[in-house]
Amino acid sequence: MRQIRSRIRTAKNIQQITKAMKMVAAARLKRAQDRVQLARPYSDKMRDVMGSLSRALAGGGVQHPLLDVREPAQRVGVLTVTADRGLCGSYATNVMKKTMEVLRPYTPSDVRMIVVGRKGQTFFRRRAYPVAGEYTINMTAVSFADAQAIGRQVRQMYVSGEIDVLYLVYSKFYSALVQKPVVVQLLPISPEDALAPSELEPGQEEYLFEPDAEGILARLLPRYIDTLIYQALCEAVASEHGSRMTAMSSATDNAGKMISGLTLSLNRARQANITKEIAEIVGGAEALK
Repeated sequence: MRQIRSRIRTAKNIQQITKAMKMVAAARLKRAQDRVQLARPYSDKMRDVMGSLSRALAGGGVQHPLLDVREPAQRVGVLTVTADRGLCGSYATNVMKKTMEVLRPYTPSDVRMIVVGRKGQTFFRRRAYPVAGEYTINMTAVSFADAQAIGRQVRQMYVSGEIDVLYLVYSKFYSALVQKPVVVQLLPISPEDALAPSELEPGQEEYLFEPDAEGILARLLPRYIDTLIYQALCEAVASEHGSRMTAMSSATDNAGKMISGLTLSLNRARQANITKEIAEIVGGAEALK
């Protein structure tokens, strides 16, 4: 009975902790979800602008290092956004599995990893893949400056020829219950894949560039990369909070079920002890007669 009471106390303590973590995750999820909803329109509009610009420059001979396609792509860079803390279910594991699927066709010597989040950093420190950059972000308030710092490094790596292609792996947020890991080719920027198509045929629009097309492209392409990274960070943070809230909710419910089962076992043990004592008293009384 003492052991059962000890287990009940432990389960109640765990239940209080998981319930508190669930409430904290729910509050942070609301802010992170609002941040995602605010960032998506800007990202979509940026995609439309880049689509219009690509149509205007089609066949114009305008070049930019971020548009330089290198075939075959032998050196690959992978920017993966993972969890910063644990107790969030299978969120970090799913992102790591998706990242390893991207890395499977390449040898470790041809890979450069840029890892965001402590869970991913711990994971790849035990692997043979070289880590070129490690970042941690504020899980309560993601800023565009965080994305710019990451964007500067990945652009420098691509322009210098250290990598031939860069993939972005993160968990896209759909709801508190649904988060799916996705892979996006971040560099080189491909008009067919990364830019939004237009409903108008080329030649039906006329563009005037001021000061010039090369200058506008030099300003917008880095901004476009930073925007995609910022969108991924916001999606990943919301996904982590949603996964943690769901996991802690399940843990709280399971602790409640465990407490109910242990309480039933305690009552049965107490009843058996009382029955035994009554039988001993009755037996002693009969022996005295």
